[in-house]
Amino acid sequence: MNDTIIIIGTGAGGSTMAYKLADTGKKIIILERGDYVPLEKENWDSVEVFQKNRYTASEKWLDKHGKSFRPGIHYNVGGNTKFYGAALFRLREEDFKEIKHYGGISPAWPIQYEDLKDYYLEAETLYNVHGKRGSDPTEPFDEAPYPNPPLPHEPRIQEIVDELADYGLHPFNLPVGVNFYPHKAGNAPYVLNRFDGFPDISERKGDAHFCALSKALEHPNVEMMTNTKVLKLITNDPGNRVSGVVIEQEGEIRTLKADLVVLSAGAINSAAILLESKNEQFPNGLANHSDQVGRNYMFHQNTALIALYEEPNHTKFGKTFGINDFYHANRGYEYPLGHIQMLGKSDKDQIKADSPVEAPGFTFELMAQHAVDFWLTSEDLPDPENRVTVENGQIRISYSENNQKGHELLKAELIKALKASGKFKSFFFKGFYFSKGMGIAATAHQNGTTRMGTDPRTSVVDSNCKAHDLENLYIVDGGFFVSSGAVNPALTIVAMALRVGDHLKKEVLK
Repeated sequence: MNDTIIIIGTGAGGSTMAYKLADTGKKIIILERGDYVPLEKENWDSVEVFQKNRYTASEKWLDKHGKSFRPGIHYNVGGNTKFYGAALFRLREEDFKEIKHYGGISPAWPIQYEDLKDYYLEAETLYNVHGKRGSDPTEPFDEAPYPNPPLPHEPRIQEIVDELADYGLHPFNLPVGVNFYPHKAGNAPYVLNRFDGFPDISERKGDAHFCALSKALEHPNVEMMTNTKVLKLITNDPGNRVSGVVIEQEGEIRTLKADLVVLSAGAINSAAILLESKNEQFPNGLANHSDQVGRNYMFHQNTALIALYEEPNHTKFGKTFGINDFYHANRGYEYPLGHIQMLGKSDKDQIKADSPVEAPGFTFELMAQHAVDFWLTSEDLPDPENRVTVENGQIRISYSENNQKGHELLKAELIKALKASGKFKSFFFKGFYFSKGMGIAATAHQNGTTRMGTDPRTSVVDSNCKAHDLENLYIVDGGFFVSSGAVNPALTIVAMALRVGDHLKKEVLK
């Protein structure tokens, strides 16, 4: 029993699950739809990455109107973490409770922050997070410091931090996952530069591939199959267990037998796999007696804002501080607005890809020389009509924005604070991959489609991420989120994978 474990996906959830379970001695097969991201000079080429979309999936999805679009999603070893900005936040303690927003209610989780606290610290250690405990006034208390010291602010960024502090805000050291230890292939000094949206050719980013998966694959009982697409899951005759995983590899379709399955394909694709796995016992999709699979899709209200500083900004890596003064209902606001952090420094090609027109009096090159890049995140709220469905094998994302007022107020507050310094004259918002300007094409923060809960009638998985309807199926990716909070979801996915892994070792695999 439970001799063969199949893990589907190598992103934050799947890779961390593989790492946590590797020492059980069980046969673990990891299935990855894509291949390794090639190490090539194009990794850090903005034209290739942002204008030609060299590394994003070529498939097309549909929106709620049936219009096709190309999603900003990546199928490769390490999943979307190969391209994320590695800002690794804990959800706030309040995020696990019910919160009122301008747009409605953010519901309570069936677990609390304390259930994840120790796993958050383990996750920060595993993913090489740099930060300063206590510098963020909203961060949950932990007596243990961050595993690594905070990243230093470059001179221009330090000026902006000081100006925002003088204005009355509380900039804090951004928690970022990065490995400064010399790589075994060479000892050249490492300068942070190409980060947000780029695959890291230097292999220093705190991504799932290097932090977790590579460690798992050191164990002889762990193997990975790349270029392997999961078509569906099949069950035993009673329909209470997953018995096999149907895969397509190099044009051949076959079934792998499994005693335990961990589905970690990402909130969107995990929902799609379950919906495509419908059978006699599950006519609406596997694990879907609740009709909640694919529903409550969330991915945050996100805006990437570029502010043009009066003086040139020669910063190489600006992603070193954040602002959470508006994360909770305070500073005169009845409800939360959201979170602000820095982005990696943009260049002229990124700006050109994201902006259809030049700013008045600025060329793209001049804009890049003066650009200071911010990322704003506000919570979007679970809505059962915001959902993932599959039509004739094609994913459809039906999504309508909500809770926009708080996000608009957050943008206004940031611009007001920057203008107060007298150093910023122009502002414009990046659309495209990073923001809601292109809406549902942005998939970096996907969550909510297989929500966690205690009631099998209104949720898909229990508090250990086991599907209510099946004895041996665990779903461990952003899908379990009950609410989205207003910070990047990756660290919570990693922490949950560590927690679920512990549960499996103690209660299921023993």
